[in-house]
Amino acid sequence: MVLLLLLILVAVILGIIGATAEGLGYLLAIGIILFVATVAFAVVRGSGRGSRRTKRRPLR
Repeated sequence: MVLLLLLILVAVILGIIGATAEGLGYLLAIGIILFVATVAFAVVRGSGRGSRRTKRRPLR
């Protein structure tokens, strides 16, 4: 979870620098790509958690 938040933070920072600094548009593109990849990774990782339920024995 910490890694995902860190990657999103880095993507936002790169996007802000790329959008404001002249001639650094490639940083904006890298930030957008990193953000999309991080969100996709979070969705894939989160969708697997619901299917991994442990079988519990009923209590008596």
